Amino acid sequence: MNEDMMTEAERASIEAGGAEAATGERGKGVFHIHTLGCQMNVHDSERIAGVLKADGYVPATQEQIDAHDFDVIVLNTCAVRENAAERMYGTIGLFNRIKMQRPNLQIAVGGCMAQLDRERIAKKKPWVAAVFGTKNIEDLPKLLDQNRLTDKPQVRVSDQLQEFPSQLPAARASRVSSWVAISVGCNNTCTFCIVPTTRGKEKDRRPGDVLAEIRKCVADGAKEVTLLGQNVNSYGYGIGDRYAFSKLLRACGDIEGLERVRFTSPHPAAFTDDVIAAMAETPNVMHQLHFPLQSGSDRILRAMRRSYRSAKFLDILGRIRAAMPDAQISTDIIVGFPGETEEDFQATLDVVRKARFSTAFMFIYSPRPGTPAASMEQIPRDVVQERFDRLVALQEEITQENMESFVGRDVEVMITGKLGKKDSDTHRVSGREKTGVLVHIGVPEGEPVPEVGDFVTVTVTHAGRHNLLADPDIAAGQTYSVRH
Repeated sequence: MNEDMMTEAERASIEAGGAEAATGERGKGVFHIHTLGCQMNVHDSERIAGVLKADGYVPATQEQIDAHDFDVIVLNTCAVRENAAERMYGTIGLFNRIKMQRPNLQIAVGGCMAQLDRERIAKKKPWVAAVFGTKNIEDLPKLLDQNRLTDKPQVRVSDQLQEFPSQLPAARASRVSSWVAISVGCNNTCTFCIVPTTRGKEKDRRPGDVLAEIRKCVADGAKEVTLLGQNVNSYGYGIGDRYAFSKLLRACGDIEGLERVRFTSPHPAAFTDDVIAAMAETPNVMHQLHFPLQSGSDRILRAMRRSYRSAKFLDILGRIRAAMPDAQISTDIIVGFPGETEEDFQATLDVVRKARFSTAFMFIYSPRPGTPAASMEQIPRDVVQERFDRLVALQEEITQENMESFVGRDVEVMITGKLGKKDSDTHRVSGREKTGVLVHIGVPEGEPVPEVGDFVTVTVTHAGRHNLLADPDIAAGQTYSVRH
């Protein structure tokens, strides 16, 4: 799952911890959550906020965050990148500077790096109040209480999942968009990935529990849900039901009031025809797909232990586009995996040209301690950087052409935020159209300014590098209409 898929609004909202209390209402203490990493971490941060609120803590307002006026700060960490530990310890150091001004401030560290570096964090940074693993979110309030009594770091990191994070209370970051985890963990053995170590083996939630949570989200005002899993489309495989995910998608189509359903991230090896059909035939399942390639070289895919080859990947992609010609498909690509030759890299470029991804999250390979690839012979950084630059240039060209194809088309956008005033008469709002593309809309003079959660059908007038602009001229016949 990809941390770069989060919007800045989503990241800012979860970092605010739900920032909804009036200044001065401190309850048991004011808390702030700083989240690093992927969508699963964002989901976990909502649960962290939920258990803290349930225990009497109050989320910090934006004014309190800006003034560092909080009693508890939680760092929810990521372990995907090579510099994850450096980034975590650097952030903890910044938090300690705040603690020097506020001696009673409690610093808690959770997430994947806490799962990996549990004892070292407490030993190296003794001012940390609590360290808790990915499977110990519910223990955080008790750890904070014990730290206040003992003035010593409290550590609780379990290797076995006792209950799904989704069973815990949640403080949702968004009123209209909700994350819903359908599984946790991963059964794959990709040689570059640390997730199986930090998250454990895959465990699926019961379909009834998932659907009940979705219905509750809708009852609370959500119009869109994103289903989460490390390999979301292998849902049900553990109990022998390979159709479980497609059945879940179709069941989402029967939930009244649920306008949009998305999911991330699927694994190509488990992307079967029944899932394609469910996406194409269920009206509220959006034609947006994050489909990780990682490499276009079959030799490198074998070294990565990815259970597909480039021809199979492109064949599945072709079937998806045949069923959903409008589908926007993004991907992940790693450049410079150990042993990658120029020929291997050219194979990746060839697949990118054929696949024509709407966008790609491209990464220079970084070794993660504890993974098989970390002990393989690494490629010189300057060679990898030169390849990376070539890949970025190719994908940017494809992305720009894809964006320009929207100009002149009418799209339906769910509003997720307001951008303030362009000038004294024109407001701008922002949101995503059905296939996930970000659209900034200039509200025509005299027209109603839509609220967050409204749906606006509008004519696209300009294409940016990674977003669309819609400044419709109603007098010229361009579309602008609002649906609440």
